Amino acid sequence: MVLAAAALAGLPEQGPAWLSAAVWLALWALYLSVVNVGQTFYGFGWETLLLEAGFLAVFLGPAATAPPTLALWLYRWLLFRVEFGAGLIKLRGDRCWRDLSCLDYHHETQPLPGPLSWWFHHLPRPLHRVEVLANHAAQLVVPFGLFAPQPVARTAALVIVVTQAWLLVSGNFSWLNLITIVLAVSAMDDTLIGAVLPVDPPATLADPARWQQAAVVAVALLVAALSWRPARNLVARRQLMNASFDPLRLVNTYGAFGAITRVRREVVLEGTDDPTPGAATVWSEYQFKAKPGDPRRRPNQVAPYHLRLDWLAWFAAMSSAAAHPWLLTLAVRLLEGDPATRRLLGRPDPFPDRPPTVIRARLYRYRFTTPAERRQTGAWWSRELLGEYLPPLRLDRGEPTRAPRVGPARPTRRRQRRPGGR
Repeated sequence: MVLAAAALAGLPEQGPAWLSAAVWLALWALYLSVVNVGQTFYGFGWETLLLEAGFLAVFLGPAATAPPTLALWLYRWLLFRVEFGAGLIKLRGDRCWRDLSCLDYHHETQPLPGPLSWWFHHLPRPLHRVEVLANHAAQLVVPFGLFAPQPVARTAALVIVVTQAWLLVSGNFSWLNLITIVLAVSAMDDTLIGAVLPVDPPATLADPARWQQAAVVAVALLVAALSWRPARNLVARRQLMNASFDPLRLVNTYGAFGAITRVRREVVLEGTDDPTPGAATVWSEYQFKAKPGDPRRRPNQVAPYHLRLDWLAWFAAMSSAAAHPWLLTLAVRLLEGDPATRRLLGRPDPFPDRPPTVIRARLYRYRFTTPAERRQTGAWWSRELLGEYLPPLRLDRGEPTRAPRVGPARPTRRRQRRPGGR
């Protein structure tokens, strides 16, 4: 954090060129360590994207030095893999990307809807088709223009920026959209950048030092060698999404939303002070910071901040609790009243003075309200109880055990098997 603050303030720029490179190299190495240790909670594609982009930043040089042209081309190659990989995974993944219907569902079922997602969801369906077509053009055709001469390259970069800005206002995708916009700057020229930002005239910039030029050539050769497997993955029938092929995550493959969920399910945590919960027990809900909970709470803006717990809760609702062991640990920490864990959740805290004696989780189906429902109830969401996700749990000698029930248990809705299905 200290190094990042120093880099943001421009302090390394005041010293020799090697100092700037050393600071960015340290930032990359430290964050690589954080991502590796973080495991599940850092298993997102934009973590790897930040690492790869940060490693290339080591070789851009200080602000007073002209960035090596070869380093900018490495950034264009990274941007191409981000966009083209995302486009291919969509075509290969879900049929709705091919029949242009994915955005009929996406704005409602995306991990963390934003303040405008309700309105995006209720756009006319023909406009959703146009959105999908524009996305295909931006990710499957436009990226090739990044390698063309100007003004084609800057036009391609501008199209990518506009597309990412559209995604930025329609949902919360951490820093994925912003970092993609930053990568697009590598394909712009001073004419376009100078229209919105102060740009130093090229004549005032010093040439890169010889050691810097040699280092950029060496890195370019390394990237070229490591690009074989990511490039082969792009044309593979079973394309991997957000995968690394080397332990340092230097050259990776990217993609997002190869499959779109049609129905939104949410895990809702509830607690009570009743040690033997029954039919008359009053349960209090825990609210997350951003994921849907209270139907009357408007989706909020959290990006570029990344709420990892909320994202993982979105994934958890797609399968059983057994596939997400961290959820049981979360329940234990809440039963213990752990202050650090409680800060990860939203406000108000339903148990501010002492922890609950029993916690359970239930599974709901959520959908955006219609405009008529919104006017009548003021709610952004409508929800329907599907059943139990985690049974009532309490601590017994520090270990979670199933709490005894008093009275009849609420029946759990079971999914019917389709003929010939599993």
